[in-house]
This record gives sequence, structure tokens and C-alpha cells, in this order.
Amino acid sequence: MPLLRLEIYQPHAHYRIPYSMNRRLTYPIPPYSTVIGFLCNICGVDDQNSEVYSIIRELKISIAGGFDSKTTEKIWFRNLSRDKHNSYYISETVRYKNGQVGHVGGQIPVKIDVLENVELVIHLYHEDEDSIKRIKQKLENPVERLQPLHLGRAEDLLVIRDLKVLKDEELDIDRVDGNYDYFFWIPEDRFLWAPKNVKNSVKIDWGEIEGNTYSLATLSKIEDYEFHRNHAVKKTYQKIKVKLSDGKIKNISTLIDKDKNIPIFLGELS
Repeated sequence: MPLLRLEIYQPHAHYRIPYSMNRRLTYPIPPYSTVIGFLCNICGVDDQNSEVYSIIRELKISIAGGFDSKTTEKIWFRNLSRDKHNSYYISETVRYKNGQVGHVGGQIPVKIDVLENVELVIHLYHEDEDSIKRIKQKLENPVERLQPLHLGRAEDLLVIRDLKVLKDEELDIDRVDGNYDYFFWIPEDRFLWAPKNVKNSVKIDWGEIEGNTYSLATLSKIEDYEFHRNHAVKKTYQKIKVKLSDGKIKNISTLIDKDKNIPIFLGELS
């Protein structure tokens, strides 16, 4: 069965909403690009032309999750503003104040929203069952990882609680009306797949789904990466249109994980 379920726990996490600045807002669950970045990290993908990255690019991904509470941290961000430097040190040639040598530039207070006790359920589909098994092996034994395992910020460490390739009898397509204890991304462009033993069809009127609409980043391209090998530079992203559901779902028939009793919404990422 080419469907892998990944369950993750994080003590705290921040999935930044782009363009939120002085108060950095967070999505309630990670966007697709964050999950793809996590998979690239744990699989040791350091080459955009690698075989493993080609598998990741072909994945269809469903993301669900929840958290206990949300707190707001207050921190200082530094900048290289000459005016801020001069207002603090009096002169741009000085970095000494109150008996200490300080950083160049100035600093501004920033608030960051942080989720506490995050639980995620991520489903990964690939048409080739051997490719799914290969991803599972790398998740089970991440000896090739590029960095410590995290999802969101570098300090948002995680624990993989469970990995399971689902069997046909653990999946179905049915009406999923209910109030689930998870948030879901419900993509406009969905991958409509059903196990061989299921004859029902997926029925979703995306326009009638309740929830805010977002344009989420999915796959990225780093220009000239083969020359500079730098991950922290400008990237161009593909995007997918989604709605964020708070778990109150009605008038939808879709793929169901019967073991976890939650719906699955596979995004067509490319």
C-alpha cells in the first residue's frame, strides 16, 4: 500500500505566516513547504537532482494536527540600521557602552506566537510502493540527516511517535461529517486516490467548505544551487490554494484513515 502515516509530537512550534513582522503569527499546522523541508533534512537531500529528492517532489501530502495552547514570546531582533546604531552608541565608530562591547546596529522588540504540545498526523502518498518504503526507512533511521530534526524553526525539535504503511482494510472513502479535534489543509487541487478494495468516490465541493483561504508554498527551487550549495538563499516556490479547516466538516466524502478516524486530503503539490 503506497500510503505512509507519520505521527509527530513537538513540545513547541512556530510555523510562521509570511509577512507578519513585529508580531510573527503562526499557522496552526505546518504548511506543505515546511513538511517538504523536514523530509529533505531527514533524508539527507543535499542535491536537488538526487533520486530521493525526485521521490519527495512526487509525493502527495495530507497534513492534520492540533495543539494544547498558544503563547507569545517576546524577544529582541538585531538590525544593521546606521541610525539605530548612532542613536544608541552616539557615533557609528563606537561599539562600547556601559562597560561592554555591543553588536553593530540596533535592535527591535518582536513578539512570536508559539504553539504548545503540538500533535501532527501527516499522510504521504506515492504511486510506487517501493518509494514509500524507502522514505519510511530513512525516517526510521535518519543517519543521513543534514541537521537536528525540527519542524518550523531550528529550535522546534520533534519526536516521531509512529510510522505506519497503511493497509487497504485501514482505509475507506465515506461521508466524514463531524467535529474533529484537528486542523486540516483542504487543497483546491486534490489528488483523488482510493485503495483497490474501495468503490466509493470522493465528493468535495471546495467552494462550500468553511475556512480561510490561503496560498501555500509547496516545492522550491534554489537557483544555481549546484555552484554555491547554500540553502539559506532566495528560493522560488510553487504554490497551492487551500482552505484551513478547524475540523468542523460537513457535506464531504473523502478518503478516511479508519485507524485514526480522520479524513485525508492529499494535496496535488506540483
